[in-house]
Amino acid sequence: MTAGKLIMVPGPTNVPDRVMKAMLKPMIDHRSPEFKALYASVTENLRYLFQTESDVFVLTVSGTGGVECMVGNTVNPGDKIVVPVFGLFSERLKEAISRKGGRPVELPSRWGAAPTADRIKKTVEEERDTKAIAIVYNETSTGVSVRDLPEIGDIAKENNLLLLVDAVSILGGDELPVDKWGVDICVTASQKCVACPPGLALLSVSDRAWEVIGETERPYYFDMVEMRRYAERKETPFTPALPLFFALDEALEMISREGLENRFERHKGCSNAFYDALEAMGLAPFPDREVRSNTVIAFNKPSGIDNAEVRRVMSDRYNVVIAGGAGKLKDAIFRIGCMGIVSETETLLTVNALENTLTQLGHQVDRGAAMEAARRRFRT
Repeated sequence: MTAGKLIMVPGPTNVPDRVMKAMLKPMIDHRSPEFKALYASVTENLRYLFQTESDVFVLTVSGTGGVECMVGNTVNPGDKIVVPVFGLFSERLKEAISRKGGRPVELPSRWGAAPTADRIKKTVEEERDTKAIAIVYNETSTGVSVRDLPEIGDIAKENNLLLLVDAVSILGGDELPVDKWGVDICVTASQKCVACPPGLALLSVSDRAWEVIGETERPYYFDMVEMRRYAERKETPFTPALPLFFALDEALEMISREGLENRFERHKGCSNAFYDALEAMGLAPFPDREVRSNTVIAFNKPSGIDNAEVRRVMSDRYNVVIAGGAGKLKDAIFRIGCMGIVSETETLLTVNALENTLTQLGHQVDRGAAMEAARRRFRT
């Protein structure tokens, strides 16, 4: 936690003490045997996190930097890329493709809904010269997860297309077996479900993706061919953020010890408790029920309640920080980050703070019902 606050926004999230302390290790030479050993450890555990046998990389950038790296290494001017747009971050993905000179084929969906495999298949059949499908797996702005991603992977494979996935707010908190689902490049970030401080983007790259990367007009700093060349000797092309590498190594070790299935089940249990508590308070989740995220809990603001005031009271009086909306939903919804080291404790503290704050601000709730609903879920 930071300054006594429980940080329950959709990233950055709470970081375990042992991960924070790892950043206090003495500096090392990033061309030294010590760094090569660190690089090997991080790489091994990253492959476990991504559930892949392919190449993995760590970039000293934000998650958005990782997305730009993915786009920059696969999109040439004029390339046609199918992009479902159903929230702020899928809009940004489309923009990144446009700025590289690509031609995004936009599939717009209502914010709160998710793109379907059937619609993507139809578009691919109509746009026969498409190069790739680029998709946000978990739309952080709306709390929507694309549950058809495995089928979308099949569509990409059947049509010899790349599948490019922004998994920034979900990898490590919900199922995403990169190799099994046919994801060619997958991007996440350190400060979300990995429960590490911000500043690193994490990527996996398939063999099929390398064929395309080699024929792409690549950027300088984000040149994946150079990254791969340096990786052969367990180094990075440019100076990495060493304290963050130490922290990432510790965070990945914690994930490995917990086990991915246990981690996914923990996130799902907490998200179910949040949704039950919201229902008990008469608050409506923003996304359609079948595509609700297990890592970003988005719900509508009650009428007559000020969004910023709710967040201020929760932070100042109860030391719990949640987020408002993003983009056009800025004042319309709240978002809770259900990710990283989230457990029953953090869930109940957040539910209690939200219930008390809404009551204090004059919104009618059945006092205690939300806490009981959440506790009931944890007992099942």
